[in-house]
Amino acid sequence: MNSLTYFKALSDETRIRLVNILLHHELKVGELVSILEMGQSRISRHLKILADAEMVKSLKEGVWGFYSIADSGPGRSFINAVRYLLENEPLLEQDLERTRKIIEARSSSTMRFFDHIASNWDLLKREIIGPFDLKHAIFKDIGKYEVGVDLGCGTGELLDAMNNHAAKVIGVDSSPRMLEEARKRFSAGTGQDIEIRLGEIEHLPMGDKEADLAVISLVLQYLDEPEAGLLEVGRILKPGGEFVLAEFDRHDRHTLKTVYGVKWLGFNKDEVYSWLKKSGFAVNRVESHPLSKGLTLNIFRAATAN
Repeated sequence: MNSLTYFKALSDETRIRLVNILLHHELKVGELVSILEMGQSRISRHLKILADAEMVKSLKEGVWGFYSIADSGPGRSFINAVRYLLENEPLLEQDLERTRKIIEARSSSTMRFFDHIASNWDLLKREIIGPFDLKHAIFKDIGKYEVGVDLGCGTGELLDAMNNHAAKVIGVDSSPRMLEEARKRFSAGTGQDIEIRLGEIEHLPMGDKEADLAVISLVLQYLDEPEAGLLEVGRILKPGGEFVLAEFDRHDRHTLKTVYGVKWLGFNKDEVYSWLKKSGFAVNRVESHPLSKGLTLNIFRAATAN
């Protein structure tokens, strides 16, 4: 009986706690060890049982493995059917509170990194992508819009180009130092209507359907939860709004983690396509551009439903 596999997988308190945590966040084994205050071998054994039951999945990133709940399949369907039983459980709520602290610590670490390298960020980014004209590739087929937003705008390198395609331009970034550099770039009385906002892509400081053009360029690789970021983009775009996402394809350049602080070594096309679809986007096309150092840049052009 297949059902026996799923009942057995959730017949242990630790595995129930793991499932509840992973329903909300994608985490490394070490982080789960810290949250549940158990040994790594014990956590790994329980994760294997859940993985064998197709309830959780893992994604290898260099030496690290990230775990999350399976996207689909009978194991996920079983979890969905019994998920209501996890509500209002004090122990499970305590686990989620500890998890939130782990996620906040991650975000603080990323912010400190960007604050530290803000003044040199444009140079560092050019070292990554080489002579490739990123601005032209992103904006070459974009029309005119009322409100455009660059999410993870950094020092504002794309905002001047976006200003040619939107009556009002908004730049959002989580690093105060990055935004200082962006303000310097546009402080010389250029006449451009550009607004700078402090905030995270996973929790955008924008109202529902506020923009009709959004761009994310080489930022998804820094997000703890990339899919959550794409859901937020879907929330702030108007019906029929255009979304351009530029990100590296999956690669093995681990120096991007050690030198540039990325969390993910790119994403394969099918993975991003699935996230976009679940976030309410229709993908019009995907363009792939080979870069130096064995990297490939994928540019997804998508739109929200009318």
